[in-house]
Amino acid sequence: MKRYLIPILLLFGLRGLSQVPDDALRNAWFVPGGSARNMAIGGVMGSLGGDITAAYVNPAGIGFYNTKEIVFSPVYVQNKNSLDFRDGNTKLNKNGFALGPVGYIGGGNISKINNAVSNSFSVSINQLTSFANHIAYTGYNNQTSFSEQYLEELTRDGANYDAASNNYIFGSSLAYRTYLIDSVNDASGVQTGYRSLVPVGSGIFQEKDEATRGGLYEISVAFASNNANKLYLGGSLNIPVVSYTRDIYYKETDALGLADNDFNFFEYRENYKSTGIGINARLGLIYRPQPYIRLGFAMHTPSLITMNDKISASMTTDTEGYAGVLTETSDNLNSGNPGKRQYNEITPWKAIASAAYVFREVSDTKKQRAFISADIEYVNYRGSRFSAVGEVADPVLDAYYKELNNIVKDYYKGNINLKLGGELKFDPWMFRAGVAYYGSPYSDQQLKANKTQLSGGLGYRNNGIFIDITYAYSINKDVNFPYRLNDKPNTFAEWNNKKANIITTIGFKL
Repeated sequence: MKRYLIPILLLFGLRGLSQVPDDALRNAWFVPGGSARNMAIGGVMGSLGGDITAAYVNPAGIGFYNTKEIVFSPVYVQNKNSLDFRDGNTKLNKNGFALGPVGYIGGGNISKINNAVSNSFSVSINQLTSFANHIAYTGYNNQTSFSEQYLEELTRDGANYDAASNNYIFGSSLAYRTYLIDSVNDASGVQTGYRSLVPVGSGIFQEKDEATRGGLYEISVAFASNNANKLYLGGSLNIPVVSYTRDIYYKETDALGLADNDFNFFEYRENYKSTGIGINARLGLIYRPQPYIRLGFAMHTPSLITMNDKISASMTTDTEGYAGVLTETSDNLNSGNPGKRQYNEITPWKAIASAAYVFREVSDTKKQRAFISADIEYVNYRGSRFSAVGEVADPVLDAYYKELNNIVKDYYKGNINLKLGGELKFDPWMFRAGVAYYGSPYSDQQLKANKTQLSGGLGYRNNGIFIDITYAYSINKDVNFPYRLNDKPNTFAEWNNKKANIITTIGFKL
């Protein structure tokens, strides 16, 4: 497989933090949440409209409203994870609650100027994705070690004793101060390099445990117009809000259990918090060449999000008779404070084309009998970008982000998402089903990843009240890297996730 070069540059003091390509994917590759109706039909909303989720897919769909309503959508999530890592398999479950779209939609007749029939708008908030999860894996490795990333960093930078001890307080300095990494001197005592005390050649047991929390939310204000019941135009202005917390525990242990090879184990712990707020826009149209045919197109601009990260880390190493058991923390090296970083992230843009066929399309929606619809999306995952915040030039920081962005372009690719769904209506009951497929964002074919969602649901509408309930089952394949090296092939866990979402949407006509 490819050897991805991860830019862990020397950023002194509180800037001693680094990013990896995974940071670009977290806010870009996911099955977006929506109302129960929307999720039941596979997420197809590019040409249908008449649902609050249209604001997050194709805002022109808000133009189908000619009444007012409020909507609330609680979600229960079940995560089942299975990870295969170097011939070891680990299974973990994580359940919790999430939030579907909550908001207000207003539509009504206006004077028929320029063939306009009505204007509509919506104000809502939606949890696009939940980050709540828990994964773990273990395995035997006699090729590489977590410690080698620190060895590469110190060697590449030509760090002297003082730099190794003080300039990498969230990684390499912890390893150096606990003798996981030690200096190498020649016969005259002159430093010639560094070495890891981990006996990789004789084998080590590796284990990782990662728990994540939070979500990606979006506040949306959408507007749409209905022009002669033929052409619907819409746009939305949206504020993405990110809240992400990650706790990592990683350990390597001497597989032979020898008491005289200067290594027993080391443990690394990390607490990482990331918050952000940004802005994006969506534009869309829906055209009805015939009353029963709907064609839709929408463009999603990239989100510009200003991120604020905090990180704390600690390491404990047992080198037996070499230096014993030592512990060091980033808080101890940073006056008790977490490391902080602020930067801008630009997420990928998206384009959506859609078509729907409505059986017995009439103005009275109660008399419509069914529909079938399909969406095709293109997402430019390799378009994610990072940059420094502020106008003050910093050549080192600028070089870091330039290198990181080049790696993102090489690491990811654009890909297609496909969705298909439909509904049968026997007023006041509706029966729905759908399927969606999300292609891999990785350019390397060895990284097997995709997401498939199967869904079905039931809806009831009567006397100005509607209740929808949906069961959406996702089969997700991804990879997880315990660490990354520049000079050796990287090992990773194959991650199979099965997620069940139970979504309920309750709405009231006003």
